[in-house]
Amino acid sequence: MKFKKIVTFLCFLTVFTAKAQEDNSLKVNFESFTLSNGLTVILHTDHSDPVVAVALTAHVGSAREKENRTGFAHLFEHLLFLESENLGKGGLDKMSARIGGSGANGSTSRDRTNFFQTVPKDALEKMIWAEADKLGFFINTVTEPVLAKEKQVVKNEKRQSYDNRPYGHTMVVIDKNLYPKDHPYNWQVIGSLEDLQNATLQDVKDFYNQWYVPNNVILTIAGDFDKEQAKKWVHKYFDEIPSGKEIERQEKQLVDLKETKKLYYEDNFARLPELTMAWPSVYSYHEDSYALSILAEYLSSGKNAPLYKKLVEEKELTGSIAMDNYTDELAGELILQVRAYEGKDLDSVAAAIKETFAEFAKSGISEKDLKRIKAGQETNFYNSISSVLGKGFQLAQYQIFANDPNFINKEMDKLLAVSQDDVMRVFNIYIKDQNYVATSFVPKGEKALALENSEPAEIEEEEIVEDAEEDFNASQQADYEKTPSNFNRSLEPPYAATPQLTTPEVWKDFMPSGMQVYGITNNEVPLVKFEFQMDGGLLLENPNKTGVSNLLAKILGEGTANKTPEELEEAIALLGANISINAGKTQISISGSTLAKNFIETIALVEEILLQPRWDEKEFKLAKQQVLSELEEEKANPNVIANLEFQKLIYGERSILSKNTLGTKLSVETINLQDIRDYYKENLTPQRTKFLVVGAVDQHQATDALKSLSANWPAKNVQLPKIPEPELPRKSKVYFYDMPGAKQSVFRFGSPAMAATNKDFYPAEVMNYRLGGGSFASQLTQQLREGKGYTYGIRSGFFGDKYVGPFMVSTGVRTNITDDAAKLVKEILKDYPESFNQYDLDVTKSYMIKSNMRKFETLDAKLNMLSEISNYDRDYDYIKQREDLVNNLDILEIQDLAKKYINPNRMYYLIVGDAETQLDKLEQLGFGKPILLNPKQE
Repeated sequence: MKFKKIVTFLCFLTVFTAKAQEDNSLKVNFESFTLSNGLTVILHTDHSDPVVAVALTAHVGSAREKENRTGFAHLFEHLLFLESENLGKGGLDKMSARIGGSGANGSTSRDRTNFFQTVPKDALEKMIWAEADKLGFFINTVTEPVLAKEKQVVKNEKRQSYDNRPYGHTMVVIDKNLYPKDHPYNWQVIGSLEDLQNATLQDVKDFYNQWYVPNNVILTIAGDFDKEQAKKWVHKYFDEIPSGKEIERQEKQLVDLKETKKLYYEDNFARLPELTMAWPSVYSYHEDSYALSILAEYLSSGKNAPLYKKLVEEKELTGSIAMDNYTDELAGELILQVRAYEGKDLDSVAAAIKETFAEFAKSGISEKDLKRIKAGQETNFYNSISSVLGKGFQLAQYQIFANDPNFINKEMDKLLAVSQDDVMRVFNIYIKDQNYVATSFVPKGEKALALENSEPAEIEEEEIVEDAEEDFNASQQADYEKTPSNFNRSLEPPYAATPQLTTPEVWKDFMPSGMQVYGITNNEVPLVKFEFQMDGGLLLENPNKTGVSNLLAKILGEGTANKTPEELEEAIALLGANISINAGKTQISISGSTLAKNFIETIALVEEILLQPRWDEKEFKLAKQQVLSELEEEKANPNVIANLEFQKLIYGERSILSKNTLGTKLSVETINLQDIRDYYKENLTPQRTKFLVVGAVDQHQATDALKSLSANWPAKNVQLPKIPEPELPRKSKVYFYDMPGAKQSVFRFGSPAMAATNKDFYPAEVMNYRLGGGSFASQLTQQLREGKGYTYGIRSGFFGDKYVGPFMVSTGVRTNITDDAAKLVKEILKDYPESFNQYDLDVTKSYMIKSNMRKFETLDAKLNMLSEISNYDRDYDYIKQREDLVNNLDILEIQDLAKKYINPNRMYYLIVGDAETQLDKLEQLGFGKPILLNPKQE
C-alpha cells in the first residue's frame, strides 16, 4: 500500500478535568485528540509509579462478522501478537520479555478487541512504535502456516473454555435462542470450529483491512510520562498510516422475544442440574441499565436477597445463585443462573423464582437496600480505576460505547441517581410477565430434572479423531514486500532514562496481644485494603476429619452474636465495604476493602465477626450442604481433579497437605457444630495473626482501629505440626485419571522441590523464566503453543510456601496429541540445563529487573508485598536485593539450578483425559505402563 503524506497533524483537541463525584476529591484527568487519519488518542498522566499502560482498542468484535465466517475478531486478538514487519518474529511478546512488560495480552468482546500491557516508563516509545507496527505494518506477515498454527491454538482455547468443562455450552444455547439468526450477537465471540477451519488467508486479510484502520481504533496511554513528548511519538509513528473507509456506528438492535423458549442438554461434565434464564435487556449506558444492575444485585446477592431467602433458606434448593445485567453496544441480556443441589428438579427451582418475583412485585426495594447496593458499586468503581491500566481501559470503553471518554466522570452520578421507582419500573418492563429463554443443563441420564416441555438444545460436539489436524511449519519465514515508510521503522527506539526503583515505605507495629501489623500508606484512591492472616487452616485439622477450617470460614461471616446474617451483611454493605473469610492449607484469612472514611467502622465489624461468632445451626446446615455440592461439582472438573490427584502424589496420601481443604463427602457429613467451635477455640490466636493493610490509612489510624480487637482477643500458645518433607520419586511414573469423552488432556508434571524460604527459591524462579514462567518468552509456550499448536497455554513454576512445595508443569492439550505433547514436554525439560545460553540469560535479567517497576503499582500488589515480607521474613527492600542477585547470576548457576530441581527422570507425570483413546499410548514416554487411578468398577 502507498502512504499519503500527512499535512494536517491534528483534527481536534479536547482537554477534560472533572470530578468523579461532587463529594470526593478523586478526579480522572485526561486529554483526548484525533489524528487526521482518524486515530483517537487518549492520554492520562499519573506520576505515582514509574510505569505506563498502553492499549490499542479496535472497534471491532464478533458483531462485525458474517455468518459462516465467525471467530475472526478473536483470531486477530491472537495473530497481532505474533509478528509484524519491523518487530519481526515473536512480535510484541518477544519485546515484552526484554522490556519488563506485564505480559502483553488482549481480549475480544462482541464489540471491541483490545491489546494492552503495562511497562516501565522508559519503554514508552518502544510501545508506541510497536503498537503502530501492528496497525500499519502487520498483515503482510500473516501466511498460510501462521494461520494454520493459530487456528489450532484458538481451537484449543475453545475446547478448554467451552467443550471440556461443566456447563461450557450454556451461553451458546442462550445466545442462539435469545437473538434472531441475523442478529450479530447470535454467535459466540470465539466462533465455531468449522468456521475457523474454513477461513482462508484472503478472508482473514480482508477482515483486517476493513476494520483495523486508524479511524476505527483508539490508542490510550496512562501513567507516568511526559505528555508533550508522548504526543510527538504518537505523531511520528502513527501519522502516516492511512485512514480506511468510513465506518458507521452500528444501529442498536434490542430484542423483542416473541415467546418463551425452554431447552435442555445432558452435559457430559455436569454433576448438578443448572437452570439459566435470560431476558432481553438494554445496551451499554442505556438510561435503564443502572436500575437493572441494581435490580439484579438486590434480587440475587447476599443474605438479604429475595432469591437467596426463597431458594436457599426456605426451599433448600441451592447454595449458588447469580444474576446480572450484561450489556453490550447493541443490546443486552438479564441473566439469572441457579445451580441446584444434586437431584433437585429444576421445575421446583423455576417455581420458587416465580414466587420470588411475585412477592417482589408487591414489596419492591427499600431505600436502605438501595443505599447499601449503591455504596458497594461505588467501591467497585474505585477499584476498577485503581491502576493506570484500569483507567486506560475505562477511558477507551467510554469512548467506544458512550462516544465520550469523559463518561468516566459521569457514570457514578447516573448510578447514584437511581430511585426505588426506577428499580420497580425496570422490573415491570423487562422481567414481569416477559418472555425469556431457559436452559436446563443436567447430568448425563438425568433428563427428568430439566424444565417440563423443554426441547433438546442443538450443540455441536467435536469427535476425538487421531491425526485430524493439518500439518504446518510454524517456523517458515514469510516472503513479502515491506510496506514503505518515510523513516526506517526497523530500528527499535532506544530506552528513555532508566527510572529509579523506589520501594514503598513499609511500617511495622505490634499490638499488646502479640498481633503483628504491617502497612503501606497510599492515598491515590480513597480505598483501604486489608487482610488478617491466621496461621493454621488445614494444617491444624484431624487428617481423618478434614474440612473443619473451611466450614469455620464459611460460618464465621454468617452473622454474629448481636447481628443476624442479614443484619451483618447489611452493615458491611452500607459502609461500601466487602469482607471475605477463606481457609487454605496453612492459613485462615479475613480480607476486605472499604472506603477510607469507613475504615474504623469496617475493622469494628471484623472484630465482631472474629470475637462474637453466632454459631447458628441453620447457617451451619446450609454451609455443609453447599460444601457437599461443591465436592460433587469437583468430580467433573478436569483441572480440579488434576490438582487434587497431583498433590496426593507429591505429599503422599497420609500427609495433611495432600488433603482437599473442602474435606471429603464422608468427613463433611460427620462434622458437627461442636467440631467447629472446638477448632475455633483451640487454634485462633492473635499470637499467630498478622494484619496487613494498604491504602489511604496511616500507621496511627491502623493501630488505633485494632486496639479493641487486640484487648479483647485472648492469646494462646498454638503449635503448628511438623510436616515431613516430601521426597523425590526414585524414578518417573505415569498416572492417568479417566474422564471419558474429554476433549482435552490435562497435564500436571512435576516433583517435590523446596519451600519459599529456601535460599534457592527466588534464583530458581529466575531460572524458570525462560523454561515456563515467562509466558510467551518461555520455551514451553514457544514449542507447544507457537510451534505445534498443541495447547492454548502452558506454564511451569515453583509452588512452595513455608512448607516444601512442588515444581510443576501444567497445561491442557488437545486429546489426539496427548502422547506427542507429553514427550515434547519431557524433551524440553531434559534439554533445558544444556540449552540455556547467553541470550536466555540476557532476556531473563532484563525482564526480572525491569519488571520490578510494576511490583507496587496497585493496592493488591502492595498487599502481596506485605504478605511476602511478613510470611517469609523478607527485608523491606527485598525487591532491590533481588536486583543484585539477578545481576550477579551467570549461566552456570542457572544450569546448576535446573539440574538440581528439574529432573524429568524423577517426576510424576499425571494426565486427566480420555483413557480409551490415550492411556496405552503413554507407555511410549518410557516410564513403564501408565497407572490408571480410577479403574472402572465391574
